[in-house]
Amino acid sequence: ASLQQVSNFGSNPTNINMHIYVPDRLASKPPIIVALHPCGGNAQQWFSGTRLPQYADSHGFILIYPSTPHMSNCWDVQNPASLTHGAGGDALGIVSMVNYAINRYGADRDRVYAMGFSSGGMMTNVLAGSYPDVFEAGAAYSGVPHACFLGAPAATPFSPNQTCAQGLQKTPEEWGNLVRNSYPGYNGRRPRMQITHGLNDWLVRPQCAYETLKQWSNVLGLELTRQVTSGQWTQHIYGDGTKLVGYFGQGVGHEPSVNEEQLLRFFGIIN
Repeated sequence: ASLQQVSNFGSNPTNINMHIYVPDRLASKPPIIVALHPCGGNAQQWFSGTRLPQYADSHGFILIYPSTPHMSNCWDVQNPASLTHGAGGDALGIVSMVNYAINRYGADRDRVYAMGFSSGGMMTNVLAGSYPDVFEAGAAYSGVPHACFLGAPAATPFSPNQTCAQGLQKTPEEWGNLVRNSYPGYNGRRPRMQITHGLNDWLVRPQCAYETLKQWSNVLGLELTRQVTSGQWTQHIYGDGTKLVGYFGQGVGHEPSVNEEQLLRFFGIIN
């Protein structure tokens, strides 16, 4: 098995690229994880950036690695099209990749997940907000809330508008409305979310994670029930912890900090 590029995977309004990793031993009705690279990254770089491919080999799930050649290789999380269900943008192209993998490999439509770091974490929250009917859960590392960059000219570290990444604050209801307005009339299941951030992140401020947790707690109707500290990490548990959880790392900067087993347990791929 190796990382393979796929062309002609379906509707692709922003001309982004698709790579896929299908293990030699594929599970029956395999789950799909969409893995989203950071700004300046690409599919090959993010494929090597975590140990998820090794876990795919042992557990038989499919990995999709979208990549964008635009905007310094940053995802279009400020684009109203990506922030609106079915309207276009990078988000719709990524959903096309998911549908391709479901149809091509018989993957499980009810077990599609997204994860990503930095710009990829931002797009994870965008996908969860705009396409709750596609993604069962998401895990965002060093990201920002869904629609936080709305109205900015771009979503790169070089954009003149860094209000979002510096920790733009809204009420839980205001954040929740931005999710609900991305798919008006949707009353179905909402994705479960895991939010991870370093407390020493000066590029995307830790406040962004607190705001993201406010957003999803409002959308999911959950309250913070307890905090548990183990080593340098403090876990923020909402409800029973199965639908929303945050991790904050003491001394951790702007770095992926992906704990693959923790991630896969949250998704329900491993026990």
